[in-house]
Amino acid sequence: MARIVIRLDQIVKRQVRRIKSKTRDKGLALRCQIVLLAAKGRRRADIAEALGCSVSWVNRVVARFRDEGVPGLFDRREDNGDVKLDEEFLARLYDLVDGSPRDHGFPRPTWTRELLARVMFRLTGVKVHPATMSRALALIGARLGRPKPVVGCPWAERRKNRRLAEIRRTLDGLPADAVAVYLDEVDIHLNPKIGLDWMNRGKQKTVVTPGNNVKRYLCGALDAATGVLAWVRGERKNSLLFARMLHKLAEVYPGRVVHVVLDNFKIHDSKASRSAVESLAGRIVLHFLPPYCPDHNKIERTWLDLHANVTRNHQCRDIEQLMREVANYLNGRNSRKRAEARRAA
Repeated sequence: MARIVIRLDQIVKRQVRRIKSKTRDKGLALRCQIVLLAAKGRRRADIAEALGCSVSWVNRVVARFRDEGVPGLFDRREDNGDVKLDEEFLARLYDLVDGSPRDHGFPRPTWTRELLARVMFRLTGVKVHPATMSRALALIGARLGRPKPVVGCPWAERRKNRRLAEIRRTLDGLPADAVAVYLDEVDIHLNPKIGLDWMNRGKQKTVVTPGNNVKRYLCGALDAATGVLAWVRGERKNSLLFARMLHKLAEVYPGRVVHVVLDNFKIHDSKASRSAVESLAGRIVLHFLPPYCPDHNKIERTWLDLHANVTRNHQCRDIEQLMREVANYLNGRNSRKRAEARRAA
């Protein structure tokens, strides 16, 4: 292929330079730079290396400029017709992703780009390629992730919402001598939880497991106002562990009534637990959430962070080392929360 030679007179050169300096389109500025360098007689390979593009693209830009002049520098894709991924299309796609293909008559339970494109064509009349659907999904911030398994609450929706509303009203109207906490237990396993991690291509990291699992348990209470966590540990998850937590709350908040939001786990309402509450003479008030409503217990997020920062893929050789790392993490977290509370005061 013969080398394309272009020559610019001063008027055209000034025009190309002006376009390059004033445009906010990086692609247009790059095409102007290619033409200016080519007009100086620079080799195509040198231009491509200097600007970080391919030699073939440099040749296409120069050829188009030779044939069309300055108008050939501009991107003509805006003449392709109406924009397909407009706000209405993206809003409909956002709602669609929250559902399932089965809502639209398909047997498959999970979305693919092709299925999304087919259903969006039905709903909007706009036909897009699966590759364009990828761009649309990125524009609405959709991600490919694992759904969270949940157990449905057996209560009627009205009863469930009434209980949640009662708890919210109670916590919002607490007097100055009262405090609210969210309580729950968490299992700590010596056999590490396996979680996602970055790895180099062709290599897979290993996590050594001890084989014989050993467990410890934490019962924690998260301060609703400050985010500070109080906790006790035990070798069994039973009513004794829960009772110890209640007595610790009475120590942590002397002279104050502690309102405890918690789930319906059986150890929270056993005879021993009720006896522990009575022994504290009104210092502890329990507020039970509806069954299977973990999203309304704010301490769940803390336990997820604990697993992400300590127990997942851990390399501790014994349970005591692991529990020391758990305590170090929670103590450090409490220090940060107290510092945040002081700054906010």
